Amino acid sequence: MALTTRFGTRAVHAGSSPDPHTGAVISPISLSTTFAQNSPAVPIGKYEYSRSSNPNRDEFEQAVASLEGAKYGLAFSSGSATTATILQSLSPGSHIISGADVYGGTHRYFTKVAQSHGLEISFTTDLLNNIPTLVRSNTRLIWVESPSNPTLSITDIRAVAQVAKQRSLLLVVDNTFLSPYLQTPLALGADIVVHSVTKYINGHSDVVMGVAVLNDDEIYRQLRFLQNAIGAVPSAFDSWLAHRGLKTLHLRSRASSENAQGIAEALANNIKTGKVLQVNYPGLETHPNRRVVTQQHRDGLGGGMISFRVAGGRRGAEAFCKSTKIFTLAESLGGVESLCEVPALMTHAGIDASERERAGVHDDLVRLSVGIEDGDDLVADVLQALDRATAQVNGVDK
Repeated sequence: MALTTRFGTRAVHAGSSPDPHTGAVISPISLSTTFAQNSPAVPIGKYEYSRSSNPNRDEFEQAVASLEGAKYGLAFSSGSATTATILQSLSPGSHIISGADVYGGTHRYFTKVAQSHGLEISFTTDLLNNIPTLVRSNTRLIWVESPSNPTLSITDIRAVAQVAKQRSLLLVVDNTFLSPYLQTPLALGADIVVHSVTKYINGHSDVVMGVAVLNDDEIYRQLRFLQNAIGAVPSAFDSWLAHRGLKTLHLRSRASSENAQGIAEALANNIKTGKVLQVNYPGLETHPNRRVVTQQHRDGLGGGMISFRVAGGRRGAEAFCKSTKIFTLAESLGGVESLCEVPALMTHAGIDASERERAGVHDDLVRLSVGIEDGDDLVADVLQALDRATAQVNGVDK
């Protein structure tokens, strides 16, 4: 009888087996770009050229697919390359519906690149309710981020999937903010799940990479062809590093979620003091879609990302991020270390200000990527930075 394994066991072992030649428990890094052949078009093994496939990339793709409950995984050189390849699979003139509050790089690709290649994009702040009015005869795909970046809005993926299937539309879910440990959108009805591997999956801020996972054979064949034809693939070393990071995903995701919960509660307690205007965190009972969170997140966990509006406008947000001692002021997210940033000035600066505001990305919004440091230390750092920011805005910080 086959042994049914749980997430942590699969995280450690999926895509990994002892090297058949040396017995090495950890796979060697295969740096070769080309592989010998016995005769023309008859390679010695399964590999011919590293852009087409590579042992380390294969193992990583198998591991991520296992954790997402998918049949296939396809790795790319970045999360943006993953997005670009999926959109490249659409015919010119195709229409896409997307949530308005998406990663700035995704928004940039949609509006600056995809549209110039003949694709049409509609953004909405209420995806589920507005799909019926936005669908056109040429609509082919719905793009969802849940939680969204950076306002942490939650979309009922199962409900959107039902609407998408009724209208024969592809549903793509960007699962970067949660990782496969906290959410598996394929099980909720998504057709394709994408990740910036740079973030939680790798988890150590030393790899730029992306991945798409899916079950449909025909979509896989199409994306697999484009993966090779376009050639935006990760190196063997990056694949090896990302696979190593993946093995501790369940431990890191739970630790960062627990830390973020404590910070979000501390920030929420400062709404009454006037230092904080609003806290966006799916783990709080006050989150407007908390009911959906409890249904589609593992154990109802909120993940490691928080955003909040600080008193004092843009000046207050800048002052907070410059006052932290443990949180590093930097872009990106999902690493073992804690980071803070001001999206309006950094990750989402390329979006028109009025459009940003409509999506909830205000000048006073701070985004936190909560790491795995000691939770009490992180709470203390946030509170002291909040005090200093308030004092600076009020002109009393000497």
